[in-house]
Amino acid sequence: MRRSRKILLAFLVLVLLVQIPFVYRRFQLRRLNQTIERLETERKPVEPNAKFSEYKGVVHVHSFLGGHSKGSFSEIISAAQANNLNFVVMTEHVEKEFDTAENTLKGLHGGVLFLNGNEVSSSDGERVLVIPGDSKLAANDKAAYSDLVSAATANGSLAIAAYPNELKSKDAHFDGLEVYNVYTNARTINPITAFFDVLWSQRSYPDLLFASFYERPEDALYKWDKLLAKRKVSATAGNDAHANIGFSLVDGTGRSILGLQLDPYSTSFHLVRMHVLVPHEKALNPTSLLDALRQGHSFIGFDIFGDTTGFKFEVEAPGESKIQGDEILFHPGTKLNVAVPLQARVVIFKDGEVIVDEEGLLKKEFELKEKGIYRVEAYLPQLGAVGKEPWIISNPIFVR
Repeated sequence: MRRSRKILLAFLVLVLLVQIPFVYRRFQLRRLNQTIERLETERKPVEPNAKFSEYKGVVHVHSFLGGHSKGSFSEIISAAQANNLNFVVMTEHVEKEFDTAENTLKGLHGGVLFLNGNEVSSSDGERVLVIPGDSKLAANDKAAYSDLVSAATANGSLAIAAYPNELKSKDAHFDGLEVYNVYTNARTINPITAFFDVLWSQRSYPDLLFASFYERPEDALYKWDKLLAKRKVSATAGNDAHANIGFSLVDGTGRSILGLQLDPYSTSFHLVRMHVLVPHEKALNPTSLLDALRQGHSFIGFDIFGDTTGFKFEVEAPGESKIQGDEILFHPGTKLNVAVPLQARVVIFKDGEVIVDEEGLLKKEFELKEKGIYRVEAYLPQLGAVGKEPWIISNPIFVR
């Protein structure tokens, strides 16, 4: 009996010792949360562009339509409202029996603009987001990738290459590249580590568990820079929101008795957002939103670490100015202007190579010496380890 007690005691001690790293990780999340809250009090207003209005929303969202999710329309609308989003782009999986894009959310709901799109797979498993969706693509979901993209763009839809790590057809003329995808990043999680992180931190910091696996999408950004050398391709981020990770116990009527939802829409919509710039004279509607995404008049903001609203990346040449996504002719005196709402590390890339890397900035003016493709990433070193990953990823400015 004494021996069995000793074994049991040793086992309990071992279990407790194993939990120490996760207790510490919870402490780190608490400290990160406090730092984020403090940073919000230090925001500095950025003078807005007089010609554009900024709107924020999410791209790549799934509901119960097309499988893979049980998420309801009401849950999606409520989550969008709770996150103060201006728009949500639905990308339902296609079905041969019915038109998922036609039947998903579209138009205004609860003051939020919804666009109806599809996620379509090619014969070799590559995927494209088509916005608005097209029921004809459901019958062609085994077509070659370039054919799918061509069919989408010929119909006037926006075509975004999803999951760039799986992308092989670089010559397909899609409009945008999903340089960051939450699901792709989350696949790097160790399931055992994730289980104990959830056990210790889910209740208090459900959103900030994202910080435990978030990292810069190195491969996708490399591919994007290579594509930009050939043609204009706008960058987007995909929330890939499904609200399908977790478990629940239900009774005979289907009512939930006990459950844990790890990726509710309210959390997914907080992690990363697209901020789009629409001309003042135009309202936010499907046409103006698609134009902004297609032209690259937008940037990616990991708003979970601090609201990125107000970020500016512009170029000035004698007699004219342009915003990210635009082209401008090089003249002596051409300058890049960057502004962020929090003191940040600002990194400027030219043709995929770093040319400026400075910390503690709210503004940065940089006079150009030559033509090139310029883009910006901003970081928040104040956040510690997660501050080594991008807070903002801009779209490029093309200086010809």
